Amino acid sequence: MERIINIENKKIALNLSNVVYRFDKNPILTCHDVNKVWTTPHLKVITVHNAGITIFNDEVLMLFRSHLRNGMSILGIARSKDGLTNWKVDDQPAMLPCDLNNSFAKHANKQEIIENESGGLEDARIAKIGNDYIITYSAYHNKIQNRVRVSIAITQDFKTFKRYGSVLETDMRNVVIFPEKVNNKYYALFRPNDATDDHTGGVFKQICLGISDDYHLNNWEVNTEKPIMKQDGMPSAFADKIGPGATPIKTKHGWLNIFHGVRGTMDGNPYCLGVALHDLEDVSKVKVSNIPILMPSKADCKVAETDYVHVPNVVFSCGAIRKENGEIYIYYAGNDTVMNVAITHEDILAELCNNYPQDPLTGIAQYNIKDSLKGTF
Repeated sequence: MERIINIENKKIALNLSNVVYRFDKNPILTCHDVNKVWTTPHLKVITVHNAGITIFNDEVLMLFRSHLRNGMSILGIARSKDGLTNWKVDDQPAMLPCDLNNSFAKHANKQEIIENESGGLEDARIAKIGNDYIITYSAYHNKIQNRVRVSIAITQDFKTFKRYGSVLETDMRNVVIFPEKVNNKYYALFRPNDATDDHTGGVFKQICLGISDDYHLNNWEVNTEKPIMKQDGMPSAFADKIGPGATPIKTKHGWLNIFHGVRGTMDGNPYCLGVALHDLEDVSKVKVSNIPILMPSKADCKVAETDYVHVPNVVFSCGAIRKENGEIYIYYAGNDTVMNVAITHEDILAELCNNYPQDPLTGIAQYNIKDSLKGTF
C-alpha cells in the first residue's frame, strides 16, 4: 500500500515501511516563541510540549504545556491557519493553578480542585462534543508527592475554563475521551498513574475503558480488572509502559488511537508512538499494531546549544487531527522540550493494524516474521 501526501507542494510517498513524514520545518513551536510573547520574568518557560489539539474558529488550536523555570507546568495556547506554520501564541497563559477567582461547575468542590492543581497542570487532551470543548488534564498536588488527578475543564471560547474536578478519586495519568457518543454512551481511555496505590499495582502496562452517561458529572465507571490493551513485557517497543495519547479520531476504518509506549533500556526509557484501531460500534474491540509509528530521533529535538532539554529519547502526543483527504497530522513533543508535527494517512495506519497486529491483551505479535523469507532459521 502507498499513499501520497502533499505538504507545502512537496509530494511524499508513505507506505508500511515509511509510515509518517516528519515535517521538515520542525520544531513548530519552542520556548523561544513563547518567551517572545510572555515577557514577564516569572512566566519565562523552558519547554513547550504535550499539547492538546483541536480545530477552533477555522484554526488549529494547540493547548500546550510549558515548564516555568521553577519546575511548575502551566498551559498556554498557540494557533495556526494551516496547522504547520505561523503559530501565534496568545498573550498570556490559558490555564494556571486555579483559585477562587476561576470558574467552577455548580457541583464542584472548589477547595479540593484548588489543592489538586496547586502543583501545576500538565498534558491536556481536547474532545469537542457539541459546543463544548472538554479538556482532560493532569492536576498535581504541591504537597503530596506523586499525587496526580486527571481533571476536567470545559470551555466554549478558550478564554474561560470551567473546572469540574477530578475524573476519578484515584490517581490517573492519562485520560482521553472519545469525541462523540457510541451506542448512547460516552467512552474514554484510562491509564492509572505509576505511583498509584498498591491495589492497582502494575496497571501502567494497561489501558482501560471508562463509560459515562454524562461527561459533565465525573461519574466514569472504569473496569481495571478487564483492560482492553495490556502488555506482558516480552521484547516490544511497548513492553514496560503504555498509555493513551491523542484524542481518538473517527475514520472509515474505525477509531484511530495514537498511544505511547515505553521499553526500558540500559540507557533510559525511550518513548515511542503506536497506533490502535477501535471498532466504530464497540470501542472495546481493538486491533493494535505491533510496529510503532514513530520512534525518537535527533530530528525530534532541534534546539540551540545552550537550551534546556527535559527528557531525552521521548516522542509523546496528546493531539492529532484528520484532514478531509484522510491525512492525519500528529502533533508530538520531542524530548518533552519542543513541539513537532508528523503527517501520515488513515489508510496506512489502519493497514498497519490489520497486517502487523499484536494480541491486545498480551502484546505478543500475531504475524509470522518469517512469512516472506526463504530458508531455515
